[in-house]
Amino acid sequence: MGAGHDHGHTHGPTTGTAAAAHRGRLRIALGITLFVMVAEIAGGLLADSLALIADAAHMATDALGLGMALLAIHFANRPASERRTFGFARAEILAALANCLLLLGVGGYVVYEAVERFFFAPAETSGPLALAFGAVGLLANLISLSLLMRGQRESLNVRGAFLEVAADALGSVAVILSALVIMATGWHAADPIASLLIGAMIVPRTLRLLRETLDILLEAAPKDVDMAEVRRHMEELPGVVGVHDLHAWTITSGMPVLSAHVVVEADHLDAAAHEKLLHELQECLGGHFDVEHCTFQLEPSGHAPHEAGLCH
Repeated sequence: MGAGHDHGHTHGPTTGTAAAAHRGRLRIALGITLFVMVAEIAGGLLADSLALIADAAHMATDALGLGMALLAIHFANRPASERRTFGFARAEILAALANCLLLLGVGGYVVYEAVERFFFAPAETSGPLALAFGAVGLLANLISLSLLMRGQRESLNVRGAFLEVAADALGSVAVILSALVIMATGWHAADPIASLLIGAMIVPRTLRLLRETLDILLEAAPKDVDMAEVRRHMEELPGVVGVHDLHAWTITSGMPVLSAHVVVEADHLDAAAHEKLLHELQECLGGHFDVEHCTFQLEPSGHAPHEAGLCH
């Protein structure tokens, strides 16, 4: 006996993804990022600072990442269709994956350039100019971080943008410190060292985001949902004999889903008991694990063997 369950709970992407609520803040952050990117490119050329150029290159990927995040929100909130039953919600995760790949590429490039300048092609950097442009970059990044702080807890896509801006803020700090060292000591190698630090700061955060993104694409269970506990809670409900074919995955940020075959006692298959148990299962999953998009199949004992080769 198959049954989907609604009872007032929102199912599917019709309410929008977690990132959609932060669209306006993403737009402002994009504008700030583009402004700082242009300023740092100009400053890097004027000051002959690799650190500024490296931070500007990272800003360029930030701008692209923020643009993709906004584009993904647009697609993710398009309505579902007969062919795409969850709409384009997964586009948000694909954008986060693209952000990761871009960040890894930029991080590798910055490290390569820093090593080359440190060992093979040293240059004299203008400390005062690097300091001025680095300060502008830091201020702008702090404003963007404040705009994205709340959204990064709710959406992988926004978190990707937040991590990019955070890395940029640290990069701006590195630029400022290297400029101060150059001004105080005349040691111009501080500039490629700062560039190396900027590249090194990009990679670990990106790898963490990449792992979370791949988990969603591979349909791993949501990291905050303990499947053993889910099974235990469901099996403790009155009338439930067992649970099999229990699956949980994430469509996009803020949209975990779950399906399960629930073996029940014979007297729970009549209409009234059936409806009551569906309510209890939904309340259990929504209340304890914050998973509201659930599909349950209630079935009598002995039904599972008939599913072999058909639904597994």
